[in-house]
Amino acid sequence: MFSLDRWQEIFQTISKNKLRTFLSGFTVALGIFIFIILFGFGNGLKNTFKEEFLEDATNSIRIFAGKTSKPYKGFKSNRRIEFKNSDIEDIKLNFPFYLEYITPRINRFALSSYKNESNNYSTQGVAPSHQYFEKTIMMKGRYLNENDVKNKTKNAVIGRLVALDLFKQEDPLGKYISLAGVAFKVIGVFQDEGGDNEERIIFLPYTTRQLLEKSNDKIDQILVSFKPELGLKIALIFEKKLRLFLKNKKSIDPTDSKGIYIRNIAQAANQNEEFASVLQYIVTFVGLGTLIAGIIGISNIMVFVVKERTKELGVRKALGATPRSVIAMILQESIFITALSGSIGMLIAIVILQNLGDTLDKFFIRNPYVDISTAIFSTFILIIFGAIAGYIPAKRAASIKPIVALRDE
Repeated sequence: MFSLDRWQEIFQTISKNKLRTFLSGFTVALGIFIFIILFGFGNGLKNTFKEEFLEDATNSIRIFAGKTSKPYKGFKSNRRIEFKNSDIEDIKLNFPFYLEYITPRINRFALSSYKNESNNYSTQGVAPSHQYFEKTIMMKGRYLNENDVKNKTKNAVIGRLVALDLFKQEDPLGKYISLAGVAFKVIGVFQDEGGDNEERIIFLPYTTRQLLEKSNDKIDQILVSFKPELGLKIALIFEKKLRLFLKNKKSIDPTDSKGIYIRNIAQAANQNEEFASVLQYIVTFVGLGTLIAGIIGISNIMVFVVKERTKELGVRKALGATPRSVIAMILQESIFITALSGSIGMLIAIVILQNLGDTLDKFFIRNPYVDISTAIFSTFILIIFGAIAGYIPAKRAASIKPIVALRDE
């Protein structure tokens, strides 16, 4: 029940002991402040890992050709493996259960120019489904389609920074750029959240790239995506079967680790997300340590406070105050200071996290944040322990006989 007299008494006690109250409150506020800041930094680390590994499709497998390290079936070691268009078709034919998208990729650098502007850019010969793998966002025009691949058109989709470099403020759609001396029509401009390097790329049909290279059918990489609903375990099985299939087709020793390289993005993303979670647990553990240190600090201060007021409590008991009322008074003061200081520390920490933005990107902490529910819960826990910290010494003091308390020095 609300008691005005008790609250007046609490405020009088606080005003008479400003330094003691400040130290108690500062310990609480600092504990919750550091905990929330560290927890927010942990979330920022997790954001960095997610953005780095989720900028491209995570349910994808990338296949690279290498050189064999072992002789096999009459072939010598150190044989260079090459992928061809037929490999794409064979994968489609043999793995329909797993397969969602597939695209070849042919990487080349080419001097690109428009009027008086020129620069070297990475060009990639790809299929239309390549847009899914890179999560390419079209700003203008369209992406490559099946007709471009079938008809080997000289159409190009350029990155935002390519458009800015070559065309300045001019609209690039429908204009022609020169790629290593061959004219290509710009049919689209894209952007990519992966950063500047991703926006300095030019996409063209892989069949056109092969046509320019003496009509060969060679490809550098194969990108395969599996159906997301299959999950990581099935994806690993798919990767294993795919590896064995390609090694058998290319006559590579099954134990040769260098003939074909496969990178499972889903597995890498999962491992890095787990690593980010471990980092967050470590940071949170350090924060909890700080919080516990704050609780211990409160306990020590409350022990001192109650000890200091032993004679006062003896007078109260001599005048008829019950042990329960004595405990309630000290407990109420302890909870009030803890709640007020904890709330101030929590609010300051939340405001700081909200205003950090991308200032800590160079430390791999991106958009640090903390859920309001987490902040409130941690503050509530601190208040509970603050109450316990006040209750234990108060109960001990309330059990002392008045005559003993009055003799206390």
